[in-house]
Amino acid sequence: MTEHEHVRVAVIGSGFGGLGAAVRLRREGITDFVVLERAGAVGGTWRDNSYPGCACDVPSHLYSFSFAPNPEWPRTFSGQEHIRAYLEHVADVFRLRPHLRFDSEVKMMTWDAQKLRWGIETSSGYLTADVVVSATGPLSDPKIPHIPGIDTFTGKVFHSARWDHDYDLRGKRVAMIGTGASAIQIVPAIQPDVARLTLFQRTPPWVMPRVDRAISGAERWLHRKLPFTTQARRGLLWGIRELQVQAFTKRPNELGMVERLAKRNIARAVKDPALREKLTPDYRIGCKRILLSNAYYPALTRPNVDVVASGLAEIDGSALVAADGTRAEADAIVFGTGFHVTDMPIAERVVGADGRTLAQAWESGMKSLRGATAAGFPNWMTIIGPNTGLGNSSMILMIESQLNYMADFVRQLDVLGGRAALDARPAAVDAWNDRVQERMKRTVWNTGGCTSWYLDANGVNTTVWPGTTAEFRSATRRVDLAEYEVLRAPEPAAGPGAAPEPRTRSTREKKVEADA
Repeated sequence: MTEHEHVRVAVIGSGFGGLGAAVRLRREGITDFVVLERAGAVGGTWRDNSYPGCACDVPSHLYSFSFAPNPEWPRTFSGQEHIRAYLEHVADVFRLRPHLRFDSEVKMMTWDAQKLRWGIETSSGYLTADVVVSATGPLSDPKIPHIPGIDTFTGKVFHSARWDHDYDLRGKRVAMIGTGASAIQIVPAIQPDVARLTLFQRTPPWVMPRVDRAISGAERWLHRKLPFTTQARRGLLWGIRELQVQAFTKRPNELGMVERLAKRNIARAVKDPALREKLTPDYRIGCKRILLSNAYYPALTRPNVDVVASGLAEIDGSALVAADGTRAEADAIVFGTGFHVTDMPIAERVVGADGRTLAQAWESGMKSLRGATAAGFPNWMTIIGPNTGLGNSSMILMIESQLNYMADFVRQLDVLGGRAALDARPAAVDAWNDRVQERMKRTVWNTGGCTSWYLDANGVNTTVWPGTTAEFRSATRRVDLAEYEVLRAPEPAAGPGAAPEPRTRSTREKKVEADA
């Protein structure tokens, strides 16, 4: 008799999305679940990204769960170590440790249409689940472009999200590839220590000042003693960003004033006209994510820094060659080239009802119903799915909205009773996606004149939400059963010759046995 573990819900990933899902399941009275994590600790992208200068560009009190406020944030914009500590704290306070399965990378998830459950193969074993909640996140798998000759490079190579802390950059010639959110933090952090820093810039970002400061002891005392002050602070930060959304989504021309302020920011820090020209974007501000830094531009003016206004084209031994022919010698290459966002690797490991992987279903572009479910993949949900990203606010707001949807999804399964599953109707997915893409047409992300990681290989924006976080919360408050096909398990074969179904034990049963 075959025996394996069965759980009600399997959550994939232990970053903000995964831990948030775990907390919400417990609040719904569901304890028969596991959180599968490929690494050895919680934290997601805030565990993996530990590069020098790593910090969040969203204010601390907004970049945290509404149900787990933190009165002890040390700065208005927190560093990586503080955010990771916060997530560890959430795991402890909400008693999530018994549900965590570390070193359990998901190799494959396959839908069983007969039993209406998912079979999940992990690096630590096999289990089944009625529902899968994928919370791997879009910033989990680094993307390193194929550069001709990279195999000939004689020095050290690593991605910003896989920083090699054993390699000492002091006194080295370092090439930084890319000018995204990670690069603008790394450059000023390592510039004082390296012998020479060469920045390969394919497209300059718009960078605004970062209004960061230490949060005083008096403020923290007030937030501890009067929790409503923390809520008020969060509410103010949220409200300001909600008011900004119209300019990004409906009236991009209104961003002209912000663009003029950004140009003044460049002019104040960069006196060399030639360098200033290299660093000034030629697209509308907001088309790519607006970055925040007080130290990036000053670092680029230092004598040991070179800015190559051209992408890296090839590598010849220790020499890096840009598309414009510029050559630079380097001892180390740091890729700040982003992540697999529009082609999430987890999609290759999800096999749906018709035997296709999610990656195959999304070959022409990612699309889902309300950013959560995909047609042909019953009882499978994703946190931070297609078109749920934000260009100006906190992703925690979107995650919490999707947790509302997840909770109601599980409730609806309970109401249906018996062994049931919900599969998003293709027409409902298409209708939702069509509405999103119609709204996307006039946004700055589509009209701003840039090529960004928001766009997929077909030039379609499958990443960003074209509205306010309040709109998204309203759209995901409840599951509409009319948008789903209800699946029922077939009746088992009867008669003396029928083979018994393999016995599975739930986590709850195993715990009862262990306690007995």
